[in-house]
Amino acid sequence: MMFPFFRIFCFFILFPAWVLPCFGQELEPTPKRWLFSYFTQNGEDGLHLAWSADGRTWKPLKEGLPFFIPPEKISKLVRDPSIVRGADGMFHLVWTGSWTGKSIGYASSRDLIEWTDIRSIPVMEHEPTTRNTWAPELFYDQPSQTFYIIWSSTIPKKFTETAASSETDYNHRMYYTTTKDFKTFSETKLYWNPNHNVIDGFLAKDGERYLLFYKDETLKPEAKKNILLAIGSSVLGPFEVQGVISHTNWVEGPTVLNINKEWFVYYDCYTKQHFGAVKSKDLKNWKNITDKLCFPIHARHGTAFEVDTETLQKLLDVRP
Repeated sequence: MMFPFFRIFCFFILFPAWVLPCFGQELEPTPKRWLFSYFTQNGEDGLHLAWSADGRTWKPLKEGLPFFIPPEKISKLVRDPSIVRGADGMFHLVWTGSWTGKSIGYASSRDLIEWTDIRSIPVMEHEPTTRNTWAPELFYDQPSQTFYIIWSSTIPKKFTETAASSETDYNHRMYYTTTKDFKTFSETKLYWNPNHNVIDGFLAKDGERYLLFYKDETLKPEAKKNILLAIGSSVLGPFEVQGVISHTNWVEGPTVLNINKEWFVYYDCYTKQHFGAVKSKDLKNWKNITDKLCFPIHARHGTAFEVDTETLQKLLDVRP
């Protein structure tokens, strides 16, 4: 029979800190609170939410059960969930609904609990050979009161200079559309072509500058699979690449918070099944803080965003 202290010892030896449940590890609490939208496994069970008071310790809400399940008539998955709140207080959600296809999923909510207007947005229907529409990300541009949706797609026979640079001949570039009401959308256009295979774009604002974080999806001839930063003077660029910021390769799904004037960039270390992060005060010098993180077990990447106290309290009160 194994003694209790030995069981505890084995538990901590076998499981590194980043996969342990969050046992009250809040550090440097602030008056602000944040949410993290995420999925588990391949996204079959839907949208999950976690919250944090310090940007390091993230605790699952609803005991880790989903707040939104894949709508049967729209998609079988909810991967890469991106949530943005508009000026009217409405939350908007977009997600990857399938491994192939020309559409993304969409839903809206006042409280992140009850979801309405659930449908697909056919953002790549104009390109009949499109192989996929992955990792849609929402960005709300306050000056123009416009929502930008950016995502990555492979269109065969385009950008042939980097053909066969990734798994199963995927050769992504980033595209975008805009909307003010999620009813009418602008024509889909190319958003970002860094001259290599690219996915998982995330936009943030820094004063008058726009920050684009993204993944280099190149596998061949040399594997990259890292996170880079590019900075532009407008939401549409042009962007100037600053370089790699992730502490390691084989990571994806960057999302960003500014906490106490420091930039926190989180990403999914998917081959090791844990989250990683770096932080910076100047967007030039980045410090690896992965060992300071605590995320829900099995969490995969999504979007981090600030939340008001009233909304968070309602989420904390939700029971399975």
